[in-house]
Amino acid sequence: MIAIVDYGLGNIRAFVNLYERLNIPIKVAHTANDLKAASKIILPGVGAFDYAMTMLNNSGMRDELEHQVLTNRIPVIGICVGMQILAKSSEEGKLPGLGWIDGTVKKIDVSTIKYKTTIPHMGWNNICPATNAGLMKGFDNKSRFYFLHSFYLDCNNPEDTIATAEYGINFTCAVKRSNVFGIQFHPEKSHENGIRLLQNFYNI
Repeated sequence: MIAIVDYGLGNIRAFVNLYERLNIPIKVAHTANDLKAASKIILPGVGAFDYAMTMLNNSGMRDELEHQVLTNRIPVIGICVGMQILAKSSEEGKLPGLGWIDGTVKKIDVSTIKYKTTIPHMGWNNICPATNAGLMKGFDNKSRFYFLHSFYLDCNNPEDTIATAEYGINFTCAVKRSNVFGIQFHPEKSHENGIRLLQNFYNI
């Protein structure tokens, strides 16, 4: 069973609807006890880094979430800000992140971009997978996903990056470290590619 962590952030209903269409069992986790039977965990998120960490810390689920991920090695995927809080810290805030991915969340610096653009980075963008297995199975550099963000996770270990995207700069848009996964884009808004990625996560 997939558990989606409801700590007050993210489009929970969209993920539930997609997995129900795939006939894959999914449960919305409101309490620590809801996470105990999970075989996979989704950590969604929208908004600011510190707000997301505060909401997760206040949810009563963080200790059990860390137990499931770090001790029981249950696969987890952070999405959008849910990916960013996997990092150690963020330029956006002052609170420490979960630290499951060795990296820092940084703001997209538009001054380094040669062509005219703005942030947030919003809309459809190609990704460049570093692998064609696991979470990235079936995707190539023509695969497009929907993005909405102003910050990105800068990994200290290049091997943690499993896909990049380009928005003036090349940035990491998908990560993997052991059983911890993260994606900057929104699969729930990415139509067929998003459905395929969520299916890939279930099959891991």
